[in-house]
Amino acid sequence: METIEHKMVAVNGINMHVAELGKGPMILFIHGFPEVWYTWRHQILYFASQGYRAVAPDLRGYGDTTGAPTDDPTKFTTHHVVGDLVALIDAVAAPGEDKVFVVGHDWGAVHAWALCLYRPDKVKSLVNMSVPFTPRNPMIKPVDALRAVYGNDYYIVRFQERGEMEGEFAVRGTERVLTDFFNDRKPAPLFLPKGIGFGNSLDAPISLPSWLSKEDLAYYCSKFDKTGFTGGLNYYRALNTNWEFTGPWTKAKVKVPVKFIVGDLDLTYHSMGAKDYIEKGGFKKDVPLLEDVIILQGVGHFLQEEKPHEINKHIHQFFNHFCTTEP
Repeated sequence: METIEHKMVAVNGINMHVAELGKGPMILFIHGFPEVWYTWRHQILYFASQGYRAVAPDLRGYGDTTGAPTDDPTKFTTHHVVGDLVALIDAVAAPGEDKVFVVGHDWGAVHAWALCLYRPDKVKSLVNMSVPFTPRNPMIKPVDALRAVYGNDYYIVRFQERGEMEGEFAVRGTERVLTDFFNDRKPAPLFLPKGIGFGNSLDAPISLPSWLSKEDLAYYCSKFDKTGFTGGLNYYRALNTNWEFTGPWTKAKVKVPVKFIVGDLDLTYHSMGAKDYIEKGGFKKDVPLLEDVIILQGVGHFLQEEKPHEINKHIHQFFNHFCTTEP
Protein backbone atom coordinates (compact mmCIF):
# COMPACT_ATOMS: atom_id res chain seq x y z
CA MET A 1 0.00 0.00 0.00
CA GLU A 2 2.88 2.37 0.71
CA THR A 3 3.85 2.20 -2.97
CA ILE A 4 0.62 3.94 -4.00
CA GLU A 5 1.27 7.58 -4.93
CA HIS A 6 -0.98 10.39 -3.73
CA LYS A 7 -1.37 13.85 -5.19
CA MET A 8 -3.79 16.76 -5.47
CA VAL A 9 -5.06 17.84 -8.88
CA ALA A 10 -6.96 21.08 -9.55
CA VAL A 11 -10.04 20.15 -11.59
CA ASN A 12 -13.26 21.96 -12.40
CA GLY A 13 -12.98 24.39 -9.48
CA ILE A 14 -12.11 21.81 -6.79
CA ASN A 15 -8.91 20.19 -5.52
CA MET A 16 -9.16 16.47 -6.13
CA HIS A 17 -7.15 13.92 -4.20
CA VAL A 18 -5.94 11.11 -6.44
CA ALA A 19 -4.30 7.78 -5.61
CA GLU A 20 -2.40 6.13 -8.43
CA LEU A 21 0.10 3.44 -9.25
CA GLY A 22 1.62 1.85 -12.33
CA LYS A 23 2.52 2.65 -15.90
CA GLY A 24 0.57 1.81 -19.03
CA PRO A 25 -3.00 2.29 -20.23
CA MET A 26 -4.95 4.31 -17.67
CA ILE A 27 -7.85 2.84 -15.72
CA LEU A 28 -10.04 5.37 -13.90
CA PHE A 29 -11.66 3.83 -10.80
CA ILE A 30 -14.74 5.68 -9.50
CA HIS A 31 -15.97 4.92 -5.98
CA GLY A 32 -19.43 5.05 -4.41
CA PHE A 33 -21.04 5.55 -0.98
CA PRO A 34 -19.81 5.25 1.72
CA GLU A 35 -16.40 4.83 0.15
CA VAL A 36 -13.27 6.73 -0.87
CA TRP A 37 -10.42 5.83 -3.23
CA TYR A 38 -9.40 3.14 -0.71
CA THR A 39 -12.21 0.83 -1.82
CA TRP A 40 -10.09 0.15 -4.92
CA ARG A 41 -6.87 -0.74 -3.05
CA HIS A 42 -6.90 -4.36 -4.27
CA GLN A 43 -7.52 -3.30 -7.87
CA ILE A 44 -4.85 -0.56 -7.80
CA LEU A 45 -2.14 -2.96 -6.69
CA TYR A 46 -3.20 -5.72 -9.07
CA PHE A 47 -3.54 -3.64 -12.23
CA ALA A 48 -0.31 -1.75 -11.60
CA SER A 49 1.40 -5.16 -11.51
CA GLN A 50 -0.24 -6.09 -14.82
CA GLY A 51 1.01 -3.16 -16.88
CA TYR A 52 -1.79 -0.67 -16.31
CA ARG A 53 -1.88 2.72 -14.64
CA ALA A 54 -4.55 2.71 -11.95
CA VAL A 55 -6.00 6.10 -11.00
CA ALA A 56 -8.55 6.40 -8.18
CA PRO A 57 -9.81 9.82 -7.03
CA ASP A 58 -11.82 10.82 -4.00
CA LEU A 59 -14.97 12.29 -5.54
CA ARG A 60 -16.17 15.77 -4.58
CA GLY A 61 -17.34 15.80 -0.97
CA TYR A 62 -15.26 12.77 -0.03
CA GLY A 63 -11.94 12.01 1.62
CA ASP A 64 -9.11 14.45 0.93
CA THR A 65 -10.79 16.18 -2.02
CA THR A 66 -11.69 19.76 -1.13
CA GLY A 67 -13.47 22.77 -2.59
CA ALA A 68 -17.00 21.46 -3.23
CA PRO A 69 -19.69 23.41 -1.33
CA THR A 70 -21.24 20.64 0.77
CA ASP A 71 -23.97 23.04 1.96
CA ASP A 72 -25.42 23.03 -1.57
CA PRO A 73 -26.58 19.62 -2.88
CA THR A 74 -27.22 21.08 -6.33
CA LYS A 75 -23.43 21.16 -6.77
CA PHE A 76 -23.35 17.34 -6.68
CA THR A 77 -25.10 16.49 -9.94
CA THR A 78 -23.78 14.06 -12.51
CA HIS A 79 -22.87 17.08 -14.64
CA HIS A 80 -20.61 18.43 -11.90
CA VAL A 81 -18.98 15.06 -11.26
CA VAL A 82 -18.51 14.24 -14.95
CA GLY A 83 -16.96 17.69 -15.30
CA ASP A 84 -14.53 16.75 -12.52
CA LEU A 85 -13.69 13.43 -14.14
CA VAL A 86 -13.20 14.85 -17.63
CA ALA A 87 -10.88 17.51 -16.21
CA LEU A 88 -9.01 14.83 -14.27
CA ILE A 89 -8.56 12.70 -17.40
CA ASP A 90 -7.31 15.73 -19.31
CA ALA A 91 -4.90 16.59 -16.50
CA VAL A 92 -3.34 13.21 -15.78
CA ALA A 93 -3.72 11.02 -18.88
CA ALA A 94 -0.57 10.40 -20.86
CA PRO A 95 0.06 12.55 -23.95
CA GLY A 96 -2.05 11.20 -26.78
CA GLU A 97 -4.20 9.10 -24.43
CA ASP A 98 -7.55 10.58 -25.42
CA LYS A 99 -9.61 7.69 -24.01
CA VAL A 100 -9.23 5.71 -20.79
CA PHE A 101 -10.66 2.55 -19.29
CA VAL A 102 -13.27 3.17 -16.59
CA VAL A 103 -14.47 1.09 -13.63
CA GLY A 104 -17.35 2.24 -11.43
CA HIS A 105 -19.15 0.96 -8.36
CA ASP A 106 -22.39 2.16 -6.72
CA TRP A 107 -22.53 5.96 -7.21
CA GLY A 108 -19.29 5.57 -9.12
CA ALA A 109 -21.27 3.43 -11.56
CA VAL A 110 -23.91 6.16 -11.86
CA HIS A 111 -21.22 8.68 -12.72
CA ALA A 112 -19.55 6.25 -15.13
CA TRP A 113 -22.83 5.80 -17.00
CA ALA A 114 -23.16 9.59 -17.13
CA LEU A 115 -19.58 9.97 -18.34
CA CYS A 116 -20.34 7.55 -21.17
CA LEU A 117 -23.52 9.45 -22.08
CA TYR A 118 -22.05 12.95 -21.93
CA ARG A 119 -18.51 12.28 -23.12
CA PRO A 120 -18.20 8.88 -24.82
CA ASP A 121 -15.11 10.21 -26.56
CA LYS A 122 -13.28 9.84 -23.23
CA VAL A 123 -14.02 6.15 -22.59
CA LYS A 124 -12.39 3.11 -24.22
CA SER A 125 -14.60 0.64 -22.40
CA LEU A 126 -16.37 0.36 -19.07
CA VAL A 127 -16.75 -2.20 -16.31
CA ASN A 128 -19.59 -1.13 -14.04
CA MET A 129 -20.68 -2.79 -10.82
CA SER A 130 -23.84 -2.93 -8.70
CA VAL A 131 -25.90 -0.16 -10.34
CA PRO A 132 -27.20 -0.81 -13.87
CA PHE A 133 -27.91 2.00 -16.28
CA THR A 134 -31.11 3.82 -15.36
CA PRO A 135 -32.94 5.34 -18.33
CA ARG A 136 -34.59 8.67 -17.60
CA ASN A 137 -38.34 8.47 -17.03
CA PRO A 138 -39.71 11.75 -18.44
CA MET A 139 -42.98 11.35 -16.51
CA ILE A 140 -41.71 11.36 -12.92
CA LYS A 141 -38.70 12.46 -10.90
CA PRO A 142 -36.68 9.59 -9.40
CA VAL A 143 -37.11 10.44 -5.71
CA ASP A 144 -40.84 10.90 -6.25
CA ALA A 145 -41.01 7.49 -7.93
CA LEU A 146 -39.07 5.81 -5.11
CA ARG A 147 -41.28 7.43 -2.47
CA ALA A 148 -44.40 6.26 -4.31
CA VAL A 149 -43.17 2.66 -4.50
CA TYR A 150 -41.36 2.23 -1.17
CA GLY A 151 -42.61 4.99 1.13
CA ASN A 152 -40.81 7.44 3.36
CA ASP A 153 -38.59 4.89 5.17
CA TYR A 154 -36.75 3.86 2.00
CA TYR A 155 -33.11 4.83 2.46
CA ILE A 156 -32.86 7.16 -0.54
CA VAL A 157 -36.00 8.98 0.58
CA ARG A 158 -34.67 9.21 4.14
CA PHE A 159 -31.44 10.74 2.81
CA GLN A 160 -33.27 13.70 1.24
CA GLU A 161 -33.78 15.92 4.29
CA ARG A 162 -30.63 17.93 4.92
CA GLY A 163 -29.15 17.32 8.33
CA GLU A 164 -31.57 14.58 9.36
CA MET A 165 -29.47 11.51 8.57
CA GLU A 166 -26.33 13.34 9.60
CA GLY A 167 -27.89 13.73 13.05
CA GLU A 168 -28.80 10.05 13.26
CA PHE A 169 -25.35 9.03 12.05
CA ALA A 170 -23.75 11.26 14.69
CA VAL A 171 -25.65 9.41 17.42
CA ARG A 172 -24.52 6.04 16.09
CA GLY A 173 -20.91 7.10 15.45
CA THR A 174 -18.83 6.76 12.30
CA GLU A 175 -17.54 3.26 13.03
CA ARG A 176 -21.01 1.82 13.62
CA VAL A 177 -22.55 3.61 10.62
CA LEU A 178 -19.89 2.29 8.25
CA THR A 179 -20.10 -1.28 9.53
CA ASP A 180 -23.90 -1.12 9.29
CA PHE A 181 -23.55 -0.42 5.57
CA PHE A 182 -20.64 -2.80 5.00
CA ASN A 183 -22.42 -5.69 6.72
CA ASP A 184 -25.72 -5.30 4.89
CA ARG A 185 -26.34 -8.38 2.74
CA LYS A 186 -30.12 -8.55 2.58
CA PRO A 187 -31.28 -9.24 -0.99
CA ALA A 188 -34.04 -6.66 -0.65
CA PRO A 189 -34.64 -2.90 -0.72
CA LEU A 190 -33.08 -1.06 2.22
CA PHE A 191 -35.32 0.69 4.72
CA LEU A 192 -33.98 2.94 7.49
CA PRO A 193 -36.92 3.93 9.72
CA LYS A 194 -36.45 7.18 11.62
CA GLY A 195 -34.58 6.62 14.85
CA ILE A 196 -34.17 2.90 14.11
CA GLY A 197 -31.88 2.76 11.08
CA PHE A 198 -30.47 -0.70 10.52
CA GLY A 199 -32.07 -1.84 13.78
CA ASN A 200 -28.80 -2.62 15.54
CA SER A 201 -28.52 -1.64 19.19
CA LEU A 202 -25.96 0.97 20.16
CA ASP A 203 -24.87 -1.48 22.86
CA ALA A 204 -24.20 -4.32 20.41
CA PRO A 205 -20.55 -5.07 19.66
CA ILE A 206 -19.31 -3.79 16.31
CA SER A 207 -18.61 -6.65 13.92
CA LEU A 208 -16.59 -6.51 10.72
CA PRO A 209 -17.39 -8.31 7.48
CA SER A 210 -14.84 -10.99 6.61
CA TRP A 211 -13.34 -8.87 3.85
CA LEU A 212 -12.60 -5.82 6.02
CA SER A 213 -9.75 -5.59 8.54
CA LYS A 214 -9.63 -3.35 11.60
CA GLU A 215 -7.00 -1.29 9.79
CA ASP A 216 -9.28 -0.91 6.76
CA LEU A 217 -12.15 0.26 8.94
CA ALA A 218 -9.86 2.66 10.79
CA TYR A 219 -8.83 4.23 7.48
CA TYR A 220 -12.43 4.72 6.38
CA CYS A 221 -13.34 6.14 9.79
CA SER A 222 -10.46 8.61 9.67
CA LYS A 223 -11.78 10.05 6.41
CA PHE A 224 -15.47 10.21 7.36
CA ASP A 225 -14.63 11.58 10.81
CA LYS A 226 -12.93 14.43 8.97
CA THR A 227 -15.54 15.14 6.29
CA GLY A 228 -18.75 13.83 7.80
CA PHE A 229 -21.34 12.17 5.58
CA THR A 230 -22.96 15.25 4.02
CA GLY A 231 -20.85 15.15 0.86
CA GLY A 232 -21.84 11.57 0.14
CA LEU A 233 -25.50 12.15 1.01
CA ASN A 234 -25.61 15.15 -1.35
CA TYR A 235 -25.45 12.80 -4.33
CA TYR A 236 -28.81 11.35 -3.28
CA ARG A 237 -30.16 14.86 -2.68
CA ALA A 238 -29.21 15.83 -6.23
CA LEU A 239 -31.18 12.98 -7.84
CA ASN A 240 -34.15 15.14 -8.79
CA THR A 241 -31.83 17.92 -9.95
CA ASN A 242 -30.10 15.37 -12.20
CA TRP A 243 -33.51 14.55 -13.66
CA GLU A 244 -34.14 18.23 -14.42
CA PHE A 245 -30.78 18.62 -16.17
CA THR A 246 -30.90 15.41 -18.23
CA GLY A 247 -33.97 16.05 -20.36
CA PRO A 248 -31.82 16.18 -23.52
CA TRP A 249 -30.65 12.61 -22.81
CA THR A 250 -34.13 11.08 -22.57
CA LYS A 251 -34.05 7.78 -24.52
CA ALA A 252 -30.30 8.19 -25.12
CA LYS A 253 -28.25 5.01 -25.25
CA VAL A 254 -24.82 4.23 -23.81
CA LYS A 255 -22.62 3.54 -26.80
CA VAL A 256 -19.35 2.28 -25.32
CA PRO A 257 -18.40 -1.38 -24.74
CA VAL A 258 -19.58 -2.46 -21.28
CA LYS A 259 -19.27 -5.36 -18.87
CA PHE A 260 -21.58 -5.34 -15.86
CA ILE A 261 -21.08 -7.20 -12.58
CA VAL A 262 -23.44 -7.49 -9.61
CA GLY A 263 -23.75 -9.73 -6.56
CA ASP A 264 -26.99 -11.64 -6.13
CA LEU A 265 -27.18 -10.39 -2.52
CA ASP A 266 -26.77 -6.74 -3.53
CA LEU A 267 -29.70 -4.53 -2.54
CA THR A 268 -29.43 -2.75 -5.90
CA TYR A 269 -30.16 -6.02 -7.73
CA HIS A 270 -33.47 -6.25 -5.85
CA SER A 271 -34.67 -2.64 -6.21
CA MET A 272 -37.22 -1.05 -8.58
CA GLY A 273 -37.35 -3.82 -11.17
CA ALA A 274 -33.57 -3.93 -11.62
CA LYS A 275 -33.40 -7.73 -11.84
CA ASP A 276 -35.93 -7.94 -14.68
CA TYR A 277 -34.33 -4.96 -16.42
CA ILE A 278 -30.92 -6.65 -16.33
CA GLU A 279 -32.10 -10.12 -17.31
CA LYS A 280 -35.02 -9.57 -19.72
CA GLY A 281 -33.56 -7.34 -22.41
CA GLY A 282 -34.15 -3.78 -21.21
CA PHE A 283 -30.53 -3.29 -20.17
CA LYS A 284 -29.17 -4.52 -23.49
CA LYS A 285 -31.60 -2.27 -25.37
CA ASP A 286 -30.35 0.84 -23.56
CA VAL A 287 -26.69 -0.26 -23.59
CA PRO A 288 -26.37 -1.90 -27.02
CA LEU A 289 -22.63 -2.57 -26.61
CA LEU A 290 -23.22 -4.46 -23.36
CA GLU A 291 -20.99 -7.48 -23.91
CA ASP A 292 -21.35 -9.41 -20.67
CA VAL A 293 -23.38 -9.51 -17.44
CA ILE A 294 -21.87 -11.35 -14.48
CA ILE A 295 -24.06 -12.18 -11.48
CA LEU A 296 -21.86 -13.38 -8.62
CA GLN A 297 -23.59 -15.87 -6.34
CA GLY A 298 -23.53 -15.26 -2.61
CA VAL A 299 -21.89 -11.85 -3.00
CA GLY A 300 -23.12 -8.56 -1.54
CA HIS A 301 -22.85 -4.91 -2.50
CA PHE A 302 -19.13 -4.22 -1.91
CA LEU A 303 -18.02 -6.89 -4.35
CA GLN A 304 -14.66 -5.33 -5.32
CA GLU A 305 -13.61 -5.70 -1.67
CA GLU A 306 -15.44 -8.94 -0.90
CA LYS A 307 -14.20 -10.80 -3.99
CA PRO A 308 -11.18 -8.82 -5.23
CA HIS A 309 -9.51 -11.68 -7.11
CA GLU A 310 -12.67 -12.53 -9.07
CA ILE A 311 -13.36 -8.90 -9.83
CA ASN A 312 -9.77 -8.26 -10.93
CA LYS A 313 -9.96 -11.23 -13.27
CA HIS A 314 -13.23 -10.08 -14.83
CA ILE A 315 -11.96 -6.53 -15.35
CA HIS A 316 -8.60 -7.69 -16.70
CA GLN A 317 -10.09 -10.10 -19.23
CA PHE A 318 -12.45 -7.45 -20.55
CA PHE A 319 -9.98 -4.58 -20.85
CA ASN A 320 -7.31 -6.71 -22.46
CA HIS A 321 -9.53 -7.03 -25.54
CA PHE A 322 -9.17 -3.30 -26.10
CA CYS A 323 -5.41 -2.98 -25.68
CA THR A 324 -3.42 -2.64 -28.89
CA THR A 325 -0.50 -4.21 -27.06
CA GLU A 326 -1.74 -6.63 -24.43
CA PRO A 327 -0.10 -6.00 -21.03
